[in-house]
Amino acid sequence: MTGRMAIAVASLLVAGAGHAAEHEIRMLGEGPEARMAFEPAFVHAAPGDTIRFVPVDGYHNAQTIGAETIRAMVPAGAEPFKGGIGEDFTVTLTEEGVYPLMCKSHYAVGMVALVVVGEMPERAALERAVAGPHPQKARAAFAGILASIPQE
Repeated sequence: MTGRMAIAVASLLVAGAGHAAEHEIRMLGEGPEARMAFEPAFVHAAPGDTIRFVPVDGYHNAQTIGAETIRAMVPAGAEPFKGGIGEDFTVTLTEEGVYPLMCKSHYAVGMVALVVVGEMPERAALERAVAGPHPQKARAAFAGILASIPQE
């Protein structure tokens, strides 16, 4: 019986390893680092993980940068996404890569976040992924996010 029990437990552990995780990002009017912030501002997820955006204050949204344009800042094969203002919004990310995000209402004041799905790119690749004609405060916020990611 002990051998069967061990096999059953091992099977459950292996089956559970394939389950996707849910990551929560809160949208705040005032965060520990800045006003108008995503908390956390950086998430490293696995393909198939779900990201849930929770509006602590009702005047924020979460979306990929350029979600309304053909030049959305998303990995190849990924679809841009856009949650509504004040909406508790969930998205499942299956394509590996870097997803720079923003709050449409507060992008100019630096309300941005970064989600990396899959293998962590080298620092130069992360910098290229967030490079763009961002407002000054959004550029500075991305620089702060990149600086907070440990280098290996």
